[in-house]
Amino acid sequence: MTNRETFQFKTEVKQLLDLIVNSLYSNREIFLRELISNASDAIDKLRFKAQTNPEILGDDTEFKIKIIPDKKNRTIEVADNGIGMTKDEVIENLGTIAQSGTAAFIEAMEQADKEKGELPELIGQFGVGFYSAFIAADRVTVITKAAGSDQAVKWESSGDGSYTIEDVHKEGRGTRVILHLRENREGEDEEDFTDEFTIRRIVKKHSDFVAYPIVMDVERDEPVPESEAILDKDGKPVEGQTRKVVKEETLNSMKAIWLKNKDEVTEEEHNEFYRHLSHDWNPPLSHLHMKLEGVIEYVALLYIPSKAPFDLFRPERRHGISLYCKRVFIMDDCQELFPEYLRFVRGVVDAPDLNLNVSREILQQDAVVRNIRKNLVKRVLSHLAGLDAEKYETFWNEFGAILKEGVYTDIENREKLADLLRYRSTGSEGRLISLKDYVAGMKPDQETIYYITGDDITSLANHPHLERLKEKGYDVLLMADPVDEWVVQALTEYDGKKLKSAEKGDLELDKVDEKKKGEYEKLFLHIKSVLDDHIKEVRPSTRLKDSVACLSGDQYDMSAYMEKILKASGHKLPENKRILEVNLEHPYMI
Repeated sequence: MTNRETFQFKTEVKQLLDLIVNSLYSNREIFLRELISNASDAIDKLRFKAQTNPEILGDDTEFKIKIIPDKKNRTIEVADNGIGMTKDEVIENLGTIAQSGTAAFIEAMEQADKEKGELPELIGQFGVGFYSAFIAADRVTVITKAAGSDQAVKWESSGDGSYTIEDVHKEGRGTRVILHLRENREGEDEEDFTDEFTIRRIVKKHSDFVAYPIVMDVERDEPVPESEAILDKDGKPVEGQTRKVVKEETLNSMKAIWLKNKDEVTEEEHNEFYRHLSHDWNPPLSHLHMKLEGVIEYVALLYIPSKAPFDLFRPERRHGISLYCKRVFIMDDCQELFPEYLRFVRGVVDAPDLNLNVSREILQQDAVVRNIRKNLVKRVLSHLAGLDAEKYETFWNEFGAILKEGVYTDIENREKLADLLRYRSTGSEGRLISLKDYVAGMKPDQETIYYITGDDITSLANHPHLERLKEKGYDVLLMADPVDEWVVQALTEYDGKKLKSAEKGDLELDKVDEKKKGEYEKLFLHIKSVLDDHIKEVRPSTRLKDSVACLSGDQYDMSAYMEKILKASGHKLPENKRILEVNLEHPYMI
């Protein structure tokens, strides 16, 4: 009697597999990289668990990842002795895509397929690496046994919308992923993934830095020992006698790249390690490799991505720092080492002085961690400040909105962050400028840094509130990012110059002609009586030159854009009446 059960994939997985199975790919080899990375992660998790529960390892303490090709049956297997999975974990991990962004992934795949683009770059970026197995296989079998469990589980699917699960026997913990390779399709590379040298090349290219031995049994010819050799008529061993032997060979160097001298690490090694770490096929924009020796010792290898991940603004996003202690994996998604506004940084921190039994709660209170965090933030901000103009503009376009969060959350580093801010302005001709550039270009009689907030650069650049400022030749920063509203609340001055909104308060550009103002007093009173439910005051404008009127706010009023943001977020706000400013020099008023 069989205990096999059949399950249906979740809808998004069915869509994903349909695209993978029915699309053409020009670089199918990346499936091996993804499966090796999964195996490495499984061993990492076991090693971390063993810090508090050493018995979980039993007698199997030699960690390794084994690749088993079978040319005759056209299969390739990736096996590990890591933490393994229970039946519930198999259903959760292989029957669904836990990480958000599936829809975005599928959309990207469909678009690339239409454009005949290459899809491997997308695998990994969206957390669906296991499913890349179906790029090369028409059937995938997973046999796994969780550490500490007596029961193994077999998962199998042909990528047709369903999968089966049954209880099986397996010696030892860990996971075996067996790919039943399909025939090459027209237009695909004629690569044999059961070939020894093909496997060696792929492992060397993509997984050479994995911290555990990636091994494979290989057949070699070796000389026959004299004791077993065939003798000639003179009783001497016949020359050139060989025999076939099978030996387990390690395919990767296992060098922890972050522990190497930074001058010894090539750009190619950095790119491959970054891909392994981040599952991002794009090369990093830059990297920072540092070693601190002293009271607290640690090594950090950090990368600045060249492209923002799809989930950067999602609450469930993961941080990109993996924490190690003497090469022992402690945790990924280490939020304690970097503030939220640097969550885009990817990399590894290896701190020998950490307590290996550390939990997240202890980690937050650990003095060593706090010290490391302080230094890392300082070094990353200095690194960003040192990027050349082209690279920094690329970085800013991808991550500028995130970095701005630090201006109002990180008081200690606010000045450094202010130096990193970039904006377009009315006088920058579309270029991004720093606050330092702005101050350097101020008119001799200008005492204030002017800005205006809104949701569109073009509209802001042509806003009526800027007419008089432009006439005087004063530059105005155009802040078209919602987070800028919080930036200007925290950053009230820069280099001794106060920041002032062009739409609020008295700009102190020209004095109002009191005599002329008196001539319009009755008109102002009439307008106020008619619009009393909508405005709180009518006054002559010192902002306008060509427009007849505009709405402005008092100095401490909420800006119109902030009001729009909060209302769009569902906040109920008290009524905020604006000031109606009238241009007394406009032809309509003469």
